[in-house]
Amino acid sequence: MAYVDGYVLPLPKANVEAYRAMAFQVGAIWREHGAIEYREALADDVQPGQHTSFPQAVQLKDDELVVFSWIVFESRSKRDEVNAKVMADPRLKEWMDASKLPFDGKRMFWGGFEIMMTL
Repeated sequence: MAYVDGYVLPLPKANVEAYRAMAFQVGAIWREHGAIEYREALADDVQPGQHTSFPQAVQLKDDELVVFSWIVFESRSKRDEVNAKVMADPRLKEWMDASKLPFDGKRMFWGGFEIMMTL
């Protein structure tokens, strides 16, 4: 069964193009090492909730957007194999320095998900 890694993060509006450039570079690395899909989406219809929401989860500021991203893999074991290769890829090291990220990595969250169903 397919497996997905999902990510949510706050992105300063001023950094959208820098983030897009980074996403194309790192996405190509994930695809090269075996990911089936690599997707990045900018929120344009997310509202703060009464109890929880995307904006609240990332402590969104007025000058930021929520980014919702996902990577699709063949399986959990393939995901673990691909991610190990990606983390060892020297091209990714450029983006692993928190001071170079175009967003606040401390407010990012992520996790792995087994696909329950598809239509």
